[in-house]
Amino acid sequence: MSAAKKLRLMLVDDQSLFREALRTLLSLQPDFEIVAETENGERAISLAKVHKPDVILMDLRMPVMGGVDATRRLTQLTPGVRVVVLTTFDEDEEVFEALRAGAVGYLLKACSADKLCESVRAAAKGTSVFEPSVAARMVTELNRLSSHDPRRTAQTLADPLSERELGVLKLLAEGCSNKEIGARLSITEGTVKNHMTNVLGKLGVLDRTQAALRARELGLI
Repeated sequence: MSAAKKLRLMLVDDQSLFREALRTLLSLQPDFEIVAETENGERAISLAKVHKPDVILMDLRMPVMGGVDATRRLTQLTPGVRVVVLTTFDEDEEVFEALRAGAVGYLLKACSADKLCESVRAAAKGTSVFEPSVAARMVTELNRLSSHDPRRTAQTLADPLSERELGVLKLLAEGCSNKEIGARLSITEGTVKNHMTNVLGKLGVLDRTQAALRARELGLI
């Protein structure tokens, strides 16, 4: 009987001591395999083509090529890869630049080991992962951008969202998990997942992060 397929991870950070600690921590997980690591974004692009990781943990501030540019290139060249930004900083502009570039999550290096491992697994499954503080600022910024553009009005989708789907979308943009959305709307988690699938399909996006950004562009939130 063949062993269960492991999640293939790549570590990108210019601090060698941090990479070593991260590698040691993640290697303890039986379902993780570290397939590559490097100190800059340019090298990460080359290694990703060879090793085809499932998830990349990406620092933002690195020499040669930073995390935002590397994420943009990686998501264009290897569409299946999931990039999770892991950094010391949580400045608003860098958060949004990383998300616009295609990152599916944003975690602080100070997060717990359990949170990190849980987030890697979630990202591999297509779920967006954020620190609560980052999710809260994301909502604030989306609201600010919408309120400062008086010309923005909701655009018509070919298949409009139902009232319930809009409710799910708004809570998604606030950073709520499926369980939290279910509790807020008094529906089951399974029903939330069904609505989420419909929302992603109607918006023409692949994950929750893209859904929130797309919804803001359309004036839906």
